[in-house]
Amino acid sequence: MERMLALNLLCQFVYFTTVASKQDNVCVRPELSANIETDGLQRFFNPGAELTLSCIKGYTPMLGPRKIVCGASGQWTKSKLLCIPKRCPYPEPLANGEAYYEDVVYQSIINYTCYEGYTLSGDSASVCLANATWSAAEPECKPLTCGLAPIPQFGMIIYDKRIRGETTDYGLGGTYKCLPPYVVIGNARAECTISGNWTETPECRVVTCPPPENIDNGYMSSDGQREYDYKETVKYGCNGDYVLDGGNQIVCQKNGNWSEKPSCKSSCSVGLQKARILYKGQKLWIKDLQPNVILHKEIVSVYCMDKVRKCGYAVPTQCIGGTLKIPECFEQPSSIDYNLHPHSLPSEIEQC
Repeated sequence: MERMLALNLLCQFVYFTTVASKQDNVCVRPELSANIETDGLQRFFNPGAELTLSCIKGYTPMLGPRKIVCGASGQWTKSKLLCIPKRCPYPEPLANGEAYYEDVVYQSIINYTCYEGYTLSGDSASVCLANATWSAAEPECKPLTCGLAPIPQFGMIIYDKRIRGETTDYGLGGTYKCLPPYVVIGNARAECTISGNWTETPECRVVTCPPPENIDNGYMSSDGQREYDYKETVKYGCNGDYVLDGGNQIVCQKNGNWSEKPSCKSSCSVGLQKARILYKGQKLWIKDLQPNVILHKEIVSVYCMDKVRKCGYAVPTQCIGGTLKIPECFEQPSSIDYNLHPHSLPSEIEQC
């Protein structure tokens, strides 16, 4: 029994070594380059066996040969076969939109977007398929639209361009107007928005302002105690040496109030007894300023002395509502200097 068992084991060892020796000159299943495939699932091939190479789905063969043969040495013959991805046609430019893509080879993706004011009709993306066609047709960018603009009672709208039919394109604008004596209350401009609706519609309303009030030391062009319509005006003026500060008229506004009234500002006297001044481009002795008055917002210059450089210079000052501030650098000359030595005054010596 033991001899039979030993013989059995010996036979199995001889068979294994025989098979192993036969595999020394066979070819193993080849390692193929990217995107190349072959039929069959076996692991070992005898010398002379042939394998047909092909490209996987979505790729096109180039160069060759497309067959390899198992050699007696157990090595496959060489092949320069390349499989390159198939190419889809380049997309046409998208009217009123953009097509974004990096390439058009197999499995590439195109993303479509529309410009503001347009909406996408169709697929927003398309993939290059294995048969070199796109998965979806090119979409269309259609303009957004609104209906006609709503019209307020006693009003109308004037569109920026002529329209036809019952729809208007996104971005189209118009201006509202009201039939007199009605006034547009709200924004007179309107526009078809991206939501498909028009901006807020204004209201047409009659606007009046109460009788205007007069101003101190002044007068106005009308003393009628009545209500005034929108945009009516009233003019103002000042008495005597008073000067109007502000516009010379007020206007009735949309909110039913008058615009800001002007005021009458008093003139200023130049409070100097002994000096020479610069007024309206002329040098005048103060006694020659007749009357001794400058009006509101007018400018007069007095002369000061630069004691270090021994020269004179003019310093301007302005009349504001009856007040004229004399610059601190001004020094009133003595009666002797003013009357007997006027050539020594800051206004008469060399100017800095």
